[in-house]
Amino acid sequence: MSINISSLTYEVDNKKILNEISLKIELGEILCVLGPNGSGKSTLVNLISGNFEATKGDIFFDKVDLKKISIEDRAFTRSVMTQSQPIVFDFTVREIIEMGWLKRGNFNFSKDFKYVFNQVVDEASIENLTEKKFNVLSGGEQKRVHLARTLIQAWRPSNSNDPKYIFLDEPTANLDINYEKKVMEIVRKKADEGIGVLLIVHDINLACKYSDKIAVLKDGFLLGFGSPENILTEEILSNAYDLPVKVIKNPLSFEY
Repeated sequence: MSINISSLTYEVDNKKILNEISLKIELGEILCVLGPNGSGKSTLVNLISGNFEATKGDIFFDKVDLKKISIEDRAFTRSVMTQSQPIVFDFTVREIIEMGWLKRGNFNFSKDFKYVFNQVVDEASIENLTEKKFNVLSGGEQKRVHLARTLIQAWRPSNSNDPKYIFLDEPTANLDINYEKKVMEIVRKKADEGIGVLLIVHDINLACKYSDKIAVLKDGFLLGFGSPENILTEEILSNAYDLPVKVIKNPLSFEY
């Protein structure tokens, strides 16, 4: 099972934001999308999520056309953490996380809520924040709350065969190295549990370390899609970022 994106094009006011993009998101894998600002990364997430409708091309979730999947079924199949998620009303952190909970008429979902809530709160390291107002938190803390909401939406009982995907748009932005590492380890864990992950990051080193596949975008075009070793080349990266990029293997590194 997988998400297949074929010849995806998105146009606004006769300007192509994405042009003939073809990708595949597999269950159990992390697909990292790299590219400079304005290359179309967030637009890609919105299209695959169903928030935008493509000008051209097809998106199939496990051989089902996205356009034929109801909003309810989309919410049950994929969980999305966008780059910016402002909250107007004065909700608590607990209430924000609870917004991601989907019961779908399954008794197991109700009886396991407390366990799952505590699990995602622990994973996102926000145990001390649950009763605080969301809007008083720092940018990094808010990111971690939205991550917990995304994780609780993606939860399924262990005996569930439902396909599930997580789309994360810059989840490590505004985080220090400690939480950045924790977030990436959570993402890796979820992929290892069978979830298909689409991850947008700016850090090439993170993409190299944690991804199974990498896609590089520039000006709405796909420069490359494949394994990290085949995509993270000096030629592709230099082209993408318009500056000379040197790929160094086994450099001085830091472990933490």
